[in-house]
This record gives sequence, C-alpha cells and structure tokens, in this order.
Amino acid sequence: MTDRILTTHAGSLPRTPELTRLLVARDQRRTFDVAELEEVTADAVASTVAAQLATGLDLINDGEVPRVGFSTYVLERIEGFGGAGHRKPTLDSVRFPDYAAFQAKQIVEGADVARVWDPPMAQGQLVYDPTLSGITADLDGFERELAVQAGQGRTPAGTFFSAATPGIVSTTLLLDAANPFYGDDRAYVFALAEQLRIEYEAIVARGHVLQLDAPDLAMERVIQFGDATLEEFLAAVDLHVDALNHAIRNIPREQVRLHVCWGNWQGPHQDDVPVDVLLPHLYRARVGAFSIPLGNPRHQHEAPAFREHPLPEGALLIPGVVDVTTNYLEHPQVIANRIVEVAEAVGDPTRVIAGTDCGLSTFASYEFVATDVAWAKLGALVEGAAIASKRLFGA
Repeated sequence: MTDRILTTHAGSLPRTPELTRLLVARDQRRTFDVAELEEVTADAVASTVAAQLATGLDLINDGEVPRVGFSTYVLERIEGFGGAGHRKPTLDSVRFPDYAAFQAKQIVEGADVARVWDPPMAQGQLVYDPTLSGITADLDGFERELAVQAGQGRTPAGTFFSAATPGIVSTTLLLDAANPFYGDDRAYVFALAEQLRIEYEAIVARGHVLQLDAPDLAMERVIQFGDATLEEFLAAVDLHVDALNHAIRNIPREQVRLHVCWGNWQGPHQDDVPVDVLLPHLYRARVGAFSIPLGNPRHQHEAPAFREHPLPEGALLIPGVVDVTTNYLEHPQVIANRIVEVAEAVGDPTRVIAGTDCGLSTFASYEFVATDVAWAKLGALVEGAAIASKRLFGA
C-alpha cells in the first residue's frame, strides 16, 4: 500500500553513441573489441542506474543498455537461429507511402543499424545457454551498481528486469518453414516459452520483478497480422498468452509485470486495435501488473476502458502517461491530469503506477527522442506524479 503515485518506465533507456556502435557491430557480426564493449557497457549501466535515481524514479532497471534490442538480444542466448527473415511492413507504411519515405530518412537499414526488420529465423532446435552467461552478466552489472548507489545512500523503492516474451520473439525471429523441430507456430512459441522460462526464473531468483515485454499482443495486429481478420489476430494473442503463462508457471503473479504496446514509432497508428478489445484477452495473463500506453495521441482517450473492464483482482496498472516518440516535453500538469484520469477509471489510486508508453531506445540506433529530452521527460513524469499524488491522496 502506498500514499502516493510511484513512478517507473517501460524498460529501455538511451545508450551512449560508443555503446551503440559496439552493440551494432556485434549484432552485425563485424569485428569489435570485446574488452572495450565490456568496459563501455559497465560505464553505461552505472550512469543509467545513477541517472534514474537522480531523476527520482521509484522502480528502476538497468535501462536494457547491455542489449542490442529488447527482443533480438535472445539471439545471443538461444541456439537455433540463422539466415535472415523478413518482417512484413507496418500498415502505416502501406497506407501512407509518403510517411514511409519520411520514416526511411530517419531509420535506415545498413551496417550501423541493429537488425530490426531482417533478423535471423528459427532454423534449428532451440537451446538456452546452459551457462546462463548473458543473463548472469546483465544481472551482476545491474546489482553491482545498485550496491554502489546504496553505499552512497541512494536506493530505489523497487527494481525490475526486462525479458522478451515467447510471442514477441516468435513474431520477430520468424519460424523457418523448413525447421525440422517445430512444425507450426504453436509448437515454436511453446518451445520458446520453455527456453525463456530459464531466464525468467533467474531474474526472479535474484529478487527483481520480471517485466515481460509483449508488444506482439497489440502491435502485431498491424505487422504480421496486418492482412488477417481481427478474430485471427485475437486467437494469436490468446496463444501467446497461453505460452507466456506456461513460461511463468513457477513464478508468483505479484513478481511479474506485463508490458503491451502498439509499437513506439511515430506513425499514424490508424489501424491499432482498441484497448477495450484487447483487455479481456490480456487479463488472461497470470501477472500482477499491466503496463499499457495511454500517453500518445492515438490512445490517450482510452483510459475509460479500465472502468468498463476492471483490472483482475489484486492487479496493478502502469499506464503510459509520457509519449516516447516525440521530442515534445510534456508539462507535469498534463502528466498529472493523465494519471488522475486513469486512477479515477481504475477506481483506486493505490493500484496505479505512472510509467512511459514504451521504451526510449528499444533497439540500439533506433530512437526518436534525443537523450537529453528523454531524461527531461522522465523528470517531468516524476513531477507530474507528485502533482497527481496531491490531488488523489491529499498529500
């Protein structure tokens, strides 16, 4: 129980140019200095943890800065991928060709960009690294900096650690039709669930809340399922939630929060599936909190949906109240208004934690918000939550 609105974010935070360069080089299988990457990563984690605490955020992580991307990082931990797949274009790009050309000027494929749209496919049997070297290194780096900050008298109210879900991996790293081990998407997504379970349980065993990143549960309506019916898409959502529940079956519900979004590109988003359509399907997930964007122009109006579709018993809502695709800096009063509207729809402000719509750097080299503006947005989030707390709790 709390007497104020706590603050957090959706996971990824800005990386330094040096770290981005090295991560992309590794992702592209080009030559890079391993020792330099380790040193630059450690420095980035340290500064990211310190900056979150200095900004006043309550629930923090490592910013996902050691990873090249929120979903494709699994390529470094799970065997069985190869070749190159081809993600479908977004419906935004199909329906608005002028927009597509404009977008291409900002994010271009090439040697200096992470593999977002043409990553490897699942071509063999999936096997998670038995040494747990990747997740262990990430956790060690985060906890090392937490200890440093604690020694200086700064500790967060709580910590979380992000991981990709079976559904987003299956729709990003597509199943090769020639894979001899998995004959269909159901077999593939459940195989991913069983392998990713290892990482999930490692995170929770270290005392952190597990954040499951599942943009597929909304975003894929306009990508891989752009030419499918709504019913077909919702059936895929249910399948992905089933796989997710299988993967977290050994983890207490209150130790898991689920992030769902419509993608963090600055496009029209005119074909996004409404949140009220999704909520009954999302609520099937055995998680303790739901992180859902409500701060961008396409979805800000949907806060009342949580009055029509009340949260599952005991669950929390982490509404996105800050847009992560524009360099407009939200006024704290605007953020406070959004928080209050959501809290009133939920009916209990103690069940609301203020967050961002999505990550601020979901892939290295793939950002829409300048680094200094990104941190200013997080500062405004903290200010807005304080204003909303006074209105909601009288504090």
